[in-house]
Amino acid sequence: MKTFLFPLLGAAAALAAAATSSSANDRYADRPPVMVSPDLSAPWVLQLGRAPGIVRQNRQEMQKPQRRSQRQAQPAQLHTAAVQAPSKKRMVARPQIDPIYLPQEVAYDGPHKPGTIVIDTTENFLYLVENNGKARRYGVGTGKPGFEWAGKHKISQKKVWPEWRPPAEMITREAAKGRYLPTYVAGGSENPLGARALYLGSTLYRIHGTNQPWTIGGAVSSGCIRMRNEDVVDLYERVNVGTTVVVI
Repeated sequence: MKTFLFPLLGAAAALAAAATSSSANDRYADRPPVMVSPDLSAPWVLQLGRAPGIVRQNRQEMQKPQRRSQRQAQPAQLHTAAVQAPSKKRMVARPQIDPIYLPQEVAYDGPHKPGTIVIDTTENFLYLVENNGKARRYGVGTGKPGFEWAGKHKISQKKVWPEWRPPAEMITREAAKGRYLPTYVAGGSENPLGARALYLGSTLYRIHGTNQPWTIGGAVSSGCIRMRNEDVVDLYERVNVGTTVVVI
């Protein structure tokens, strides 16, 4: 028994000496890599898959096709808008007013005194007579064939953005043509009387603005005198109730 024990003790002592020598040199030697079995590494791989860095990378990869599709769609949209825009403009384009009908100072040698409004329904001009042989001239739209008239009246009322109540005879007349007029239109940009109205005596006639400025210079109304909105606003500020209006 002693004989068998002594070799074992010797072997143990030799292993201990070797271990002491090895641990002394470990601090200066490269450590071997730590090997993890596959079954233990699987949970770590799953955790790394949820790491922010990896998640951002996945989102970027998912978004890349969308961004490319968006970039591809934009030129098509721009191209469509560029093609459609001119056609839309052509659809809403209106004839331009002849510059001759824009307001201007002109010479005036007529018999009417300063402050009088004179309307020439033949040439479609309205004159506001001024001092020193001058007049301020505006282009107007006048009565169409069958609605011409002439006379002398005074301005009886002035209204800003007037309401419109078509006369009964006008409603009947237009209905016979298949065009049905409302009985009342509030003042505003859609109102055919425009921004201002100057009422002539007790008649149904007015000098008023229009939402159809391209008609200025023509025989287009049912007897009223049409002006561009900016022009009737200008005239409105220059004259008072009681001003004489002569239609020739």
